[in-house]
Amino acid sequence: MPIEDRDEQFEDRLGAALRSTGDSFDADRTALVAGGETRGRRLRMRRRTAVVSGAAAIALVGVGGALVTPWGGDGTGQRAVGAGGTTVGPGHADAAPASSPTAKTTAPPAPVSGAQLLKTLKGLLPAGKLTQQSSRGTDSELGPYAYGVFDDGKGAAALSVSLGRIAPGSGEARQTTECPDKAFVPYDECVTSPLPGGALLRILKGYEYPDRRVDTKLWTADLVTAEGAHVTVMEWNAPAEKDAPISRPEPPLNSLQLKKLVTAPAWLKAVNAIPAADKVETPPTSSTPEQVESDAITTALIGLLPKGLKVVGKSKPAVEYGYVVVDDGKGKSFVQINVQPNMQDVEDDLFGEGSGAVTMPDGVKYTVRQGDGDGKGKGLVMRTADAIWPDGLRVVVSAFNSASQITAPTRTNPALTLDQLKVIATNSTWQQLQPVPDQD
Repeated sequence: MPIEDRDEQFEDRLGAALRSTGDSFDADRTALVAGGETRGRRLRMRRRTAVVSGAAAIALVGVGGALVTPWGGDGTGQRAVGAGGTTVGPGHADAAPASSPTAKTTAPPAPVSGAQLLKTLKGLLPAGKLTQQSSRGTDSELGPYAYGVFDDGKGAAALSVSLGRIAPGSGEARQTTECPDKAFVPYDECVTSPLPGGALLRILKGYEYPDRRVDTKLWTADLVTAEGAHVTVMEWNAPAEKDAPISRPEPPLNSLQLKKLVTAPAWLKAVNAIPAADKVETPPTSSTPEQVESDAITTALIGLLPKGLKVVGKSKPAVEYGYVVVDDGKGKSFVQINVQPNMQDVEDDLFGEGSGAVTMPDGVKYTVRQGDGDGKGKGLVMRTADAIWPDGLRVVVSAFNSASQITAPTRTNPALTLDQLKVIATNSTWQQLQPVPDQD
């Protein structure tokens, strides 16, 4: 399930960031788990694996690609909220401390405290009250953020701003500013916009829970710059992101207000004050791993489908992962596949003793399984075939009795049988696909 986002994203971020990234990729979204031992940065992107009856099934990946995003944006507030929740009149945000623009030195900018970030947030909000405030400064090892419960007179709403860095041009940067695939992330609206100066802004109006068991809305605005600065605003239509009654029809800030808040120049100054060692992840020095492009995967998958299945949907471009939605006249069925080279290090874990793996005459090992597709006993059925070649190529293909992993069943069983999935997973076609270097 590439999405990212929750995440995503997909890893949990502490503090305010947990309120978006971590929760968007929680276990409720088809109970994602790792598909084997983690192998650093590459496998963080590659092994988001769906669960079938507690067993790892199909590994899912993020989207790679380049991103060119120089900074730009307007950030003037209109009204301010006083400390302690008191309402004040029109005002403007105080700029976060930064080094002198005329002084060219190697000295880092002065840290920005959590209290200063809260003051900036209050100055950028419309008229209202901000209570239950919490924050961390730029010198915090857990990352800077400002959080509060905002009430403009129409209902209390949790709201936060978090700051950080993303490696420019990385898959993470692209995922952060792309609209996610609705096959994995339910949302009402998503817009990605280039801003003056070249920055990219994504505003996503979605939900706290992927399965919509509670209609708590989560709206996010993400800004990424060419230098890797990342500003995220998150808001809910409830006084807490989870386990709180819905207090208003929608979160308090509309798209224009979200844009003004997330592009405020004060946040960039604060990002610049984050210690240099924490700004950008050090690129790996080991040999570049290989991946298979999803266009080739999806095309091959379609060619291997049994007769009588009509393809009514398919995945966006990515790497290692693809999916199709098929219909045999009995309802839509989601079929996803992951093709991963060089997976020898997880062979014993996934195909060893106790796994039920069968070894074919050509040395290919495979397992098949069927189980609860979401772990909640709501009728979602997932069938999976998992195969690994002697050279380490792993192919995992799964089928659901629904149009996606996050929607209700559309039929009694998936459109493909376990034997049909096994035939696809062990087909020699996958050996013929040419991997490309991992660009993340």
